[in-house]
Amino acid sequence: MSTRFSKNSGRLYENLVFIELKRRLANDPNQEIYYWRSPRKEEVDFVLKHGLKVKELIQVCYDINDYDTKKRETKALLKASKELKCNNLFVITEDYDAFEEMNGKRIEFIPLYRWLLRQIKKPQDYTD
Repeated sequence: MSTRFSKNSGRLYENLVFIELKRRLANDPNQEIYYWRSPRKEEVDFVLKHGLKVKELIQVCYDINDYDTKKRETKALLKASKELKCNNLFVITEDYDAFEEMNGKRIEFIPLYRWLLRQIKKPQDYTD
């Protein structure tokens, strides 16, 4: 409960994604959820692992239309991708729906409602 009346949709989106990930992964003890942080405090919201292999990196960003926000979110995602050797990169947004190539990597921007309707990938479904 808070006395603040400003809405922070970004935090709500992150919480919703976390709860959905926990629900989807509940029946597979080999799947785990982490986050990633660089020494410079750059962060990726969700790192999905299956056993010892990182399978997906997910950023959650309610409003990706701001240039500085998009740059910050994708920069962290690309750094984590390189460090963790993962090419399944996602940014969950309010309404932006696209694939973009950045630094030789393909990032899928997907609206929350579409991501929620997707089936969870099985380990054999990943390409890397």
